[in-house]
Amino acid sequence: MKFILKRLLQTIPVIFLVAFFSFAIIEIAPGDVLMHYIRPNMTNEEIEELKEELGLNDGIVEKFCGWGKNVLKGNWGYSQINHRSVTEQIKEKLPATIGLMGAALILSIVMSIPLGLISGVNKGKPIDRIISDISYIGISIPPFWFGIMLIIVFSLKLNWLPSMGMRTVGVDSVWDVIKHGILPAIVLSTKNTAVFTRYIRANTISQMEEEYVDTAISKGASKNRIVYCHVMKNCLLPIITLAGMNLSGLVVGSFIVESVFSWPGMGTLGMAAINARDYPVIMGFTMISCVILILGNFIADILYGICDPRIDQREGDEVDG
Repeated sequence: MKFILKRLLQTIPVIFLVAFFSFAIIEIAPGDVLMHYIRPNMTNEEIEELKEELGLNDGIVEKFCGWGKNVLKGNWGYSQINHRSVTEQIKEKLPATIGLMGAALILSIVMSIPLGLISGVNKGKPIDRIISDISYIGISIPPFWFGIMLIIVFSLKLNWLPSMGMRTVGVDSVWDVIKHGILPAIVLSTKNTAVFTRYIRANTISQMEEEYVDTAISKGASKNRIVYCHVMKNCLLPIITLAGMNLSGLVVGSFIVESVFSWPGMGTLGMAAINARDYPVIMGFTMISCVILILGNFIADILYGICDPRIDQREGDEVDG
């Protein structure tokens, strides 16, 4: 419990600092939302009145405090472009992003476990070199280029899968959504799959050199039984933390992938807001992304503590000290 409370307390200053610096960066960045409101026949007095109405004459700290008070009341403000509630827009877009990120994370874990184990158990053999080379490519390949290549092959050439959007107009079925999500999920999961595979491979090699493996072999246990009953269990524990840490890559990756595939999620919303200098929407997008990262790491820490109770005990001793 002390471990959980400590993690919760650590999130408060992180969220505050992210909010403040994000707000400050947006304020000092070049460009002005005022350009979307000015008409050719407006006088200087009307322009000044408009700036006052939009709060553009206030200082950064004053603007941030006003924004923070509204957020604490549950009011994220309204878009300065379409005048829609930021909360409503986030509610519309967030499920699509969460679904895409969840599918990509599951795909990464499901693919990396067997690949990492096979590569580690067969260290130095051709299959190990093939998997290792593919992993290096997966880590290095640009997601936007990979996404375009998949669209060309599977959508334009083979016509197997749709290339954009989340569903076909007029079609309301789960399978249609799944088909639209296959290519984006593959692209978004590629880097994490490669990273997880390399990590599991290294842990597998390390575990295979432990004494308990030699002991199990001497007692007549088969190699497959040792790998899947003992080695795999010890290799998967660090993956929990690694998955939480790599949520940042999923968030940033979703921003790119959603743009390539026109996936109607938070990335598309954030890109449109940045292009339009729509401050309230940008802040909403930034803070939701921050919360997703913090929540993911928090859950990973809790799961790791449950799997390894010694962590909770060590953290508790540090708090007592």
